Amino acid sequence: MRKASGRRRPAGDETGGEGGPDDALVLIAAAATELAKLAQRHKFEVLDRLFAMARLEADEQLRARSRRRLS
Repeated sequence: MRKASGRRRPAGDETGGEGGPDDALVLIAAAATELAKLAQRHKFEVLDRLFAMARLEADEQLRARSRRRLS
């Protein structure tokens, strides 16, 4: 069992592990990809583009988080 350090993280400030921000971004990107495919199949062009943009944004956020960790 780990001993508490006395320091508390702000709510929602998880840096990794299950349920952290990186996991959320991966899930969002995957969901946006599947939703874009569904929109394409039914010829919902605007929704297809919006989901594609959401996927790109999630990917970019993930890359930015990786760059910050490497600095």
